Amino acid sequence: MKSSSKRPPDTSGEKLSGWKIIYDGFDPSTEKLRESLCTLGNGYMGIRGAATESSASEVHYPGTYIAGLYNTLGTKVAGRNILNEDLVNCPNCLLLSFRANKKKWNESEEIQYLSYRQELDLKKGILIKTRRIRDEAGLISDISEKRIVHMEHPHLVVLLYEITPVNYSGTLLVRSGIDGSVENLGVERYKALRSKHLKTLSSGITPGGIMHLTARTNSSGIDISTAARLRIIKNEKYKKPDIITVKQKEKIGCEFSIRARKGLTVTLEKTCAVFTSRDNISGSVQENALSNAGKAPSFKKLENSQASVWKNLWEKCDVRVSGDISAQTILRFHIFHLLQSASPNNTLIDAGIAARGLHGESYRGHVFWDELFVLPFISTHLDKTGEALLLYRYRRLNEARKYARSAGYRGAMFPWQSGSSGKEETQSVHLNPMSGKWGPDLSRNQRHVSFAIAYNTWRHWTITGDRSFLDRYGAELLLSIAKFGASLCEFDEKDGRYHTDGLMGPDEFHEKMPFSSKGGLKDNAYSNLLIVWTLLRAIDTLDLLSKSRHRELKKKIGITNSDIEKWKDISRKMNIIISNDGIISQFDGYFDLEELDWKYYREKYGDIHRMDRVLKAEGRSPDDYKVAKQADVLMLFYLFPFTEVKTLFERLGYRLTKRMLRKNYHYYETRTSHGSTLSKVVHCHVSHLLGMTRVSSRWYDEVLAADIHDIQGGTTPEGIHAGIMGGSLDIAVRAFAGLHIGEQAIKINPSLPSCWKSLAFRLKTNGNWIQARVARDKISIGVEKQKKAEQVRFDIKGKQMFIWPGQKITVNLQETS
Repeated sequence: MKSSSKRPPDTSGEKLSGWKIIYDGFDPSTEKLRESLCTLGNGYMGIRGAATESSASEVHYPGTYIAGLYNTLGTKVAGRNILNEDLVNCPNCLLLSFRANKKKWNESEEIQYLSYRQELDLKKGILIKTRRIRDEAGLISDISEKRIVHMEHPHLVVLLYEITPVNYSGTLLVRSGIDGSVENLGVERYKALRSKHLKTLSSGITPGGIMHLTARTNSSGIDISTAARLRIIKNEKYKKPDIITVKQKEKIGCEFSIRARKGLTVTLEKTCAVFTSRDNISGSVQENALSNAGKAPSFKKLENSQASVWKNLWEKCDVRVSGDISAQTILRFHIFHLLQSASPNNTLIDAGIAARGLHGESYRGHVFWDELFVLPFISTHLDKTGEALLLYRYRRLNEARKYARSAGYRGAMFPWQSGSSGKEETQSVHLNPMSGKWGPDLSRNQRHVSFAIAYNTWRHWTITGDRSFLDRYGAELLLSIAKFGASLCEFDEKDGRYHTDGLMGPDEFHEKMPFSSKGGLKDNAYSNLLIVWTLLRAIDTLDLLSKSRHRELKKKIGITNSDIEKWKDISRKMNIIISNDGIISQFDGYFDLEELDWKYYREKYGDIHRMDRVLKAEGRSPDDYKVAKQADVLMLFYLFPFTEVKTLFERLGYRLTKRMLRKNYHYYETRTSHGSTLSKVVHCHVSHLLGMTRVSSRWYDEVLAADIHDIQGGTTPEGIHAGIMGGSLDIAVRAFAGLHIGEQAIKINPSLPSCWKSLAFRLKTNGNWIQARVARDKISIGVEKQKKAEQVRFDIKGKQMFIWPGQKITVNLQETS
């Protein structure tokens, strides 16, 4: 590993305190990053942490995103019409600003910040902003804001906004509104594409003073209605003002004047409700928005209930680290954002978890394979939420079957990028921001996304033991994907092996062979082994089903006994290329590629994470070189225990040893640019598996820093990386605590980072809530009491033991070593 042994530098200016992320000072260059990191959400919607007075600019980017709400627009690019489906930036309900004594509005560029503080309270799910401003006339005002996107009431957003004149008395003119003119402008490289997704249908203010705006997406035809109630909290010093309606073409708002006195605080409460025509509601979207905004409880009551809901979530999901306050805070920060992107509310909606959460517009809000890194945490803490995310895939199974048929395959082939319908949403062309040129995008050939879904399905089943899920949904998913995987394989009589062609692995830089016009590669090792694993799990699944369900699914999917025999044959004869030195070839022909002069490119460009863009900007191609964006071969050893990969290799007739794994780690790590944050997760896990503790710790520091410090230099302002957040938690539990949920027992074999004194967490498996605390000298394990009184089997560093529900034991690690 080339990185420093020290934790990556703190470039975003935050303070970490275990439960809070605090930013002091206003820095225009990092404001969009902070807005992304201070997003509030509840699984149904996410709202970026932009100031209420801000609009889209070089400094700020307000954004409101509703899970699963997409729209498609066409743009003429390189002489052809290109369709892009986007997660829509919905009307901004936060607008709230003021001016004192007819001077500049507080959103003016002439306003000076004397102090600026943002505090993200992870424990309670609240964003607190305080700032002292001075206008061009020298009038100083203190502003305090509390903001909630409610977890229990997913359609509600509420603000408590306080203005205190510091050195003046006079008149405050307050303006509140809803902005329907918003566009998708949050990603610089997408700005050449059409971005206007909304058309305002109606707006107004009711006799009761509730403003409302209804918009419709201009292609998908989804109605979005936002209503907002503004209250001035009673104060005997102030009289009730007259409210003036301010109506523009795509905005609705109101203004009112209030007599302000030096040192006396004006308190405003803005309660917003958001509904769409995708929601399961009776009545119109406007009726629901108006009703919910009007009858919503006070801010204080909503603040208390928000804290209560988050308290329950933290009791289930918290991961507690002793000895490293930075790691502790960032792990909670990651949990917080994952729960905002996929919460219990997801059981009521049809949406997957977007790769960039509900935090921004990068990757157009699409669902990729990143859920592979997220679902283990979700399934072990919120099993029904995990099921909901898999049901998003299940509901699109027929579309995946159509996609497979259109490509000449059988079974179900899921798209690399998925949005509303389950159709392939990957661009046909992609912009290289270094050269400014558009080029072909072949990434849809990453068929391994289907096997990631199979992996997620099987892992959810092994974690939860939910037989109903397996019978009703999981088995059909697994079997349909297995059928697709088998159809990718062609038998070669010459070598007696099955081969695949036209596929891309997780690496992404390699889209095709040099000088080839055909997309994809032959015998990508990762894809081939995932196919074998999927086929074996499909056979296991058939054995788990009842005879009637077994027959029913075979008939529905079109699986014959000869198909199953072929699956078994493939699982013994799939081709994997291994050099004489024991290096697993990423794909057929990889060893013939040129070596890259890494030193030259580091010295010339500095940041070479995206070597594909660098090479293409120079008129070269990454297809010609041994250069990877992220782990490909090594990804196998992240997904599966080494013993399981070894068993798969031996079933295919190949030898695999830990020494070979070590050689492969060093070989591929030196040829990887880590252009994806996920690469750091994989290298951290594999180096830990190899006992390279110092190296693993350095990788983990980078994993933790990835989003909060935006170590890729500008990607996080466009949305968080859900995969690396899930991966950081998976490493903590699966690698550092050494916990593996097996079919026979829960295995624990810990190896904590040197600065961690202990690691504690809860998780749910097979209906049992397990409590664990791993320290350097002992492990405490408990199974929480429940109606079902069955022993739970553990394997702690090779020592077998059984624990009854309600029982807690402590194991001295020195005695088991």
